[in-house]
Amino acid sequence: MGDNLFEGLPPPSQQQQLEEKKEEEQGRDQNLLSLKTSSSNDNKEASPNPVLKSALKRHKPTESNPEVYFPAAAPEKRLRFKTTTDASETQVIEAMQKIASHIKNPTKFAKASKLVIQLIKAGSVKAGTSDHFFAILEAAMSSTTSCTDPSVGGDYHSLFSAAQDAAEYLNKKQKNQLTVWTFRAVVANDLLTDDSFVFSKTASRLKDAISSLPIATEDDDIDEAATLKDETEIGNDDDNNKEAIVAPAEENKKDESDPFGLDALIPRSGNKDDRTKGKKDVAAKSRKEDEEETKRFLKSQREALITCLEIAARRYKTPWCQTVIDILVKLAFDNVARFTSRQRDAIEKLWASVREQQIRRKQGKSVTGKLDVNAFEWLQQKYSTEKISIRHSVGASGDRRCQQWLG
Repeated sequence: MGDNLFEGLPPPSQQQQLEEKKEEEQGRDQNLLSLKTSSSNDNKEASPNPVLKSALKRHKPTESNPEVYFPAAAPEKRLRFKTTTDASETQVIEAMQKIASHIKNPTKFAKASKLVIQLIKAGSVKAGTSDHFFAILEAAMSSTTSCTDPSVGGDYHSLFSAAQDAAEYLNKKQKNQLTVWTFRAVVANDLLTDDSFVFSKTASRLKDAISSLPIATEDDDIDEAATLKDETEIGNDDDNNKEAIVAPAEENKKDESDPFGLDALIPRSGNKDDRTKGKKDVAAKSRKEDEEETKRFLKSQREALITCLEIAARRYKTPWCQTVIDILVKLAFDNVARFTSRQRDAIEKLWASVREQQIRRKQGKSVTGKLDVNAFEWLQQKYSTEKISIRHSVGASGDRRCQQWLG
């Protein structure tokens, strides 16, 4: 009896045995699941992703229908303008020389000016080509056709407006000349515009230029009246003849005083003084050239301003230009001392003409003798005596004698 431990106890129930068996199976399943997940994770890290079978298949090329033929479309052509150039400096200079020879011709001016503008935008105008570029502008202004001619006025305006972008490569004398040409080619054409804003802006530019001029001196009047060209030519001929006569005499004198040519071997004590004197002479010469250039520039600038004033005064018949012209010519008359004697006479005549037309305008008459009225005043006068019917389109004459067609 001692050997049997379960003796005397009731037998275990069937339900309890089933629960114990189920718990053992669940624990076994959980252990198996944990082992499977760990092994799968290890396999994923060790082995790469499987390749899909669809990726290994070759795509069949689309079979074209042999019976139908579609021709290939022609490549589309586009017009492109080349704004940059890879040409060398030598090629640019050759091109500029050709343009300078053709730009004088009025019939070729439009095409030549566009080529110059293209060179400016491409950056071909540099320190090495600036002289040839200036030669083109000089040839353009030497044409017999005026800058304000309707056939070439727009091309002149475009060319010299674009030339301002290359002005930094020009020297002082060339810049001064470009300023004068700009007044003749750009400002003068702007005064012929139909835009009131542009006209007023251009007039303001002229007023600033007139106000910045220095007071004219007696020397300016003398230089204007004198014909120095013939005198300089005669003077140069006389000097050449004198040099031709004096040179052989001086050579003979040197030969007599130094027959063996030893004076050149003897050092001179006054070499330092000669060098100092030479530097002073060069400085004085450059100063004199600067003064002459300033006088020449002022003279050309005054003449260009007078030309612009005359162009503006011709537009006095346009009603919206009259007030601007009045102010512009009045300012020029107030600053008449800044011009030379002949130019002062021209400004006084312009001012007298403008004042006369001002008086006629106040009297209600223009230069032609007709009533000087604008479009609004003309319509106002026309409709001030018209009769307006209360029936609008019926009996428009205002007499109310219309047929009773309304029933």
